[in-house]
Amino acid sequence: MNLQETVLMQLRDLILRGTFEPGQRLAEQQLAERLGASRTPVRSALVTLEQEGLIEASDTGKYLVRQFTPREVADAIAVRGHLEGMAARLVAEHGVSRQLQGDLQACLEAGDRLLADNPLTLESYAAYAGMNDRFHALILDACGNRALQRAVALNDKLPFAPASAMLPMQGTVALDRDWMLYAHRQHHMLFDALKRGEGTRAQNLAVEHTEVAQMNMRLALERRAESEQVLPAIRLVVG
Repeated sequence: MNLQETVLMQLRDLILRGTFEPGQRLAEQQLAERLGASRTPVRSALVTLEQEGLIEASDTGKYLVRQFTPREVADAIAVRGHLEGMAARLVAEHGVSRQLQGDLQACLEAGDRLLADNPLTLESYAAYAGMNDRFHALILDACGNRALQRAVALNDKLPFAPASAMLPMQGTVALDRDWMLYAHRQHHMLFDALKRGEGTRAQNLAVEHTEVAQMNMRLALERRAESEQVLPAIRLVVG
């Protein structure tokens, strides 16, 4: 298991939960101690988070948490859905090569194995995120439209827009695993549509697939709001 992937997922989850305030500095050593990791995977994860638009570098090179709104995230996810829908349609219309079919099948089988764990572990989440990224990247790479690929790359710089950025985290409710199982069934259905050359169906499935990300976002924000209501009450009691 790639330690960077687990660290990345943990940091992304902490930002979404509101653990860090907008504008707060993220120091490598403190994060490494908090996550029980070395500074190397933390440093690599911070670079990725900057690319995803969750944090930004200050003039002095320090990483700061970026301000983002639920609307900004929802819009970015919606745009990704339509772009990936177009990519899926193009792949279905062009035909799926034997190499692509084998690569996508390997992703699906890996996802099936990972989701067999119940409950899912942090390592399972991280490994599934890697598989999910590869599945989406394979379709995008095979679409043959460079302008579309550049548009996706640009959109991925917005908060929580990339394919795996909104996967739920370990320790959340069982409903999260149900949504992941549902999302992976959509992967299977999309693969079937691609093989059959059903462009319209593949496009619609890819667009619908992002609703899982939208749902995860809504659930995460609901939990964040609940925790923000509980913490002041705890402080009041303790104080």
